[in-house]
Amino acid sequence: MSAPFQTVLIANRGEIAVRIAKTARAMGIRTVAVYSDADAAAPHVRACDVAVRIGPPPARESYLRIDAVIAAARDTGAQAIHPGYGFLSENARFASACAEAGIRFVGPPPDAMRAMGDKIAAKKAAEAAGVPTVPGYLGDDQSRKTLAAHAKRIGVPLLIKASAGGGGKGMRVVRDLAEFDDALAGAQREALAAFGDGTVFLERYLAAPRHIEVQILADAHGACIHLGERECSVQRRHQKVLEETPSTAVSPSLRAEIGAAAVRAAQAVGYVNAGTIEFMLDASGKYYFLEMNTRLQVEHPITEAVTGVDLVREQFCIAAGERLRLAQGDVEPRGHAIEVRVYAEDAAHGFLPSIGRITTFGPPTGPGLRVDTGVEAGSDVTIDYDPMLAKLIAYDRTRDACIERMSAALDEFIVGGVTTNIAFLRWLVGHDAFRRGETTTAFIDEHFRPEMLRSGVHDDVALLAAAAEAAAKPDDAASGSVWRRLGAWRHAAEPRTIVFVGHEATPVTVFPGPDGRWSCANGAEQAIVSFDMVASTIVHAGAMTRFTAWSSRSKISVAIGGFVREFALLAPPSTQTGGHGHGRGSGSGVVEAPMSGKIVKTSVRAGDEVSARDVLVVMEAMKMEHTIVAPYDAIVRSVDVTPGDTVGAGDVLVALEAGA
Repeated sequence: MSAPFQTVLIANRGEIAVRIAKTARAMGIRTVAVYSDADAAAPHVRACDVAVRIGPPPARESYLRIDAVIAAARDTGAQAIHPGYGFLSENARFASACAEAGIRFVGPPPDAMRAMGDKIAAKKAAEAAGVPTVPGYLGDDQSRKTLAAHAKRIGVPLLIKASAGGGGKGMRVVRDLAEFDDALAGAQREALAAFGDGTVFLERYLAAPRHIEVQILADAHGACIHLGERECSVQRRHQKVLEETPSTAVSPSLRAEIGAAAVRAAQAVGYVNAGTIEFMLDASGKYYFLEMNTRLQVEHPITEAVTGVDLVREQFCIAAGERLRLAQGDVEPRGHAIEVRVYAEDAAHGFLPSIGRITTFGPPTGPGLRVDTGVEAGSDVTIDYDPMLAKLIAYDRTRDACIERMSAALDEFIVGGVTTNIAFLRWLVGHDAFRRGETTTAFIDEHFRPEMLRSGVHDDVALLAAAAEAAAKPDDAASGSVWRRLGAWRHAAEPRTIVFVGHEATPVTVFPGPDGRWSCANGAEQAIVSFDMVASTIVHAGAMTRFTAWSSRSKISVAIGGFVREFALLAPPSTQTGGHGHGRGSGSGVVEAPMSGKIVKTSVRAGDEVSARDVLVVMEAMKMEHTIVAPYDAIVRSVDVTPGDTVGAGDVLVALEAGA
């Protein structure tokens, strides 16, 4: 069978670009990558046969430039462009530009994209096709008076949603009509800023529904099928964290009914290619159309796992004008699949993004596992793009077996250099309510507390591992990681005593040993630590535990089983054997930027006395403000930034002298 195209340009980056390139290569299709300056050495560039630079790091100056992408396709002879997801994937203007340039767009027609891209129009189309929608107001009259009148008719709780939006932007929940005016103004203002369109609609708020979506495939000859449902109820900030198929709440009869509704909704707008119809499912089993995603979904691998269908391959064939190779009766899902999204973010502190360089990256391998990723050791996580590092997919015959496979895989997933949500994901799949299948969109709010992630590792083990990391670090290495210092071990002949902030009474003495092994002693607690290029180990109380560690000028981070512990150095490690020699008044250190960003405010000056947790600096990153606080009581030696400065992860913000 000949390839549907000779050359395809992939208008995206990261894991989805790598994933699309793999299928294209298997089909004998030549691939073209596009990249910004930030991605010149990224894995997706190497995954393709040709790569074209399209601009500087900001997406609006590179990946969102329609002219640059079209020019790259023309210059490389691409007959088609696959947009992946995000960026230009749901941009009808881009799809039209492809058609005008004589290039096939691997996605739906522009008119279908427009119809489903406007949430009001999409709901009207679904209603016309006999698909249930949540009761509400979809009218054109956007005056406060009209909207308020319909809010009163619908009643509370009420949801205000941006017609052009997504990802929780332009969305407000109203629980008291007295709050409606302020909520409306806020939703309209946010929608206008995010999407350039302040149009909103109203609908009854479903307090804790399940989020169910149905994958469809449609060709240009009128055929349309569904490939079953995925449940995506576990979300934070209206963004999905975990997806699974099949849903524990969907019976075979409901699967057939909701699948048929999805097909009707797609056909109502003349949809072609792969797409997803999203529904809300309430506690009584009633389902309501939510929206359509006119592209490939992030979570498509779990559908591939249970159906055996390569959705990207089908997309290419449909875009080339071929008929669907599958009928509805050919789709026979088997087993269970779960996907989790591994992010560079700190779940213990409000899911804030973690920016920096990945020092080690060791995804799990084995039967029933798939890892889609676009990063590797040495990759930089920047403020310019989404901080998703990888998608981990587990498959097995039953849901229980799949959960166990996923749990074990998360324990083996190693990422160093940035904070990740792996500990949170491990907590999630181990939670009793999740294992019982009791998942709704309120799951995280109801069950998760940040402190749960701060007590997952035995403190003694983490402390000893951190001390070994600090001792092994060369004195002149300001921010090197252990993986770059293998040659430093043989130079460390002296035992070192390490003191961390908050652990001043229990210094750890570290003795260098042969072959990169270190003996650590903290009173009665003792351990042997061995460093390795992939995963280091610590033997404590007769048990061996894998861990990863990385360091900066003032902090040691240790990850064990996904849980991360951070230890602030009270002072540079001592090489004296006669006691730790670090009185509270003799230590010094620096406070570093946790991520790249812009300085908004400095709250201290040189000479100021500060207490632990006092605000030192306020910085802006990822469109959010972050307060940087003092790690301990100290005197400010210097403030190294001023408002308006742009800083990188690890840049020194404030230098401190430990207070007496």
